[in-house]
Amino acid sequence: MERYFATVAPGLEAIAAEELTELGAQSVQRKFSGVAFEGDRRLLYRVNLWGRTLFRVLVPLTEFPCTSAKQLYQEVRSLPWEAYLSPEDSLAVDCTGKNRALNHSHFSALQVKNAIVDQQRQQFGCRSNVDLDNPDLRINLHIHRDRASLSLDSSGSSLHRRGYRAAVGTAPLKETLAAALLKLARYSPELPFLDPLCGSGTLPLEAALQAANIAPGLFRDRFGFENWPDFDPALWQEVKAEAQAARRGTCPAYIGGSDIDPGILDQAQHNATAAGVSQQIEFHCQDIRDIEAPSDRGLLICNPPYGERLGEVQELRGFYRLLGDIFKQRFKGWTAYVFTGNRELAKEVGLRPARRIPLSSGGLDCRLLEFELY
Repeated sequence: MERYFATVAPGLEAIAAEELTELGAQSVQRKFSGVAFEGDRRLLYRVNLWGRTLFRVLVPLTEFPCTSAKQLYQEVRSLPWEAYLSPEDSLAVDCTGKNRALNHSHFSALQVKNAIVDQQRQQFGCRSNVDLDNPDLRINLHIHRDRASLSLDSSGSSLHRRGYRAAVGTAPLKETLAAALLKLARYSPELPFLDPLCGSGTLPLEAALQAANIAPGLFRDRFGFENWPDFDPALWQEVKAEAQAARRGTCPAYIGGSDIDPGILDQAQHNATAAGVSQQIEFHCQDIRDIEAPSDRGLLICNPPYGERLGEVQELRGFYRLLGDIFKQRFKGWTAYVFTGNRELAKEVGLRPARRIPLSSGGLDCRLLEFELY
């Protein structure tokens, strides 16, 4: 059994822990912005392929005291990097966290890179190049107080990049957060789902992927672990084949999205086609004022604009009031959720939330508000 660590957005640790347990993870422990767990290599591949709320899956190498740049360099250089990386392979180093001596992430990442390439020069007379976008090996350094942990990143690029979404609207919701919102809203594939402000379609797409039991990682070109010396291609093909066989051709209930902008709805349709769920989602170009409930019960989730400047916020007050009126008048029997980064605007909905769930999006303090509509 290997020890792994999945990174998540702050506030989503409990949801991620539940997801990992369902995927077969052992010894699951919630931490800040992540979840530690144990499993075999098959689980590592499965978690990368199926993880809906996870950013990255790290394989810890070592943890050590770290109170200076010199100490960091020496500890990293003492590791057997030839087991993970040849001079022909490219690398990248990500750094999170800081302490008094190492308070700049770029500088700390540079110490790790220098330690590795200096070791390579001494051993082989040549060194790996840095490739920040598409490296053969991505390394993660995390500094917390006077300790550092060093890990290999098995995911490569962040798992929120599903691979199906070429078309992105303005200020899109991360797919990982959309999946978490569905979980928090207790979405079930048997329940009709609607996003009346769907933009480029992130929420309906995530709902359709869940309803059709499609592994979100199936659309990605590659994962970081595929470049590792111990990569098992036969096992990986087996894990992918299992995921392909688990797909359902239809969704049991209505999934819909609407938006007033025809251009952005074209993007949503394009994304749905790329994800193989265009037949499962009904997109409509319509004003929120014309929206009607497609059934007598269901789940509505929307992510209305927050307004960054004072003038925008004033203009949006009426829009949030309109949302509340539409919920009350046309969606009796439904449960509605509003995800917003502006608590003052949220009050304009004019309904008492049954739940207020604190979340973070792009560093913003946000809330998911639940409204039971009788």
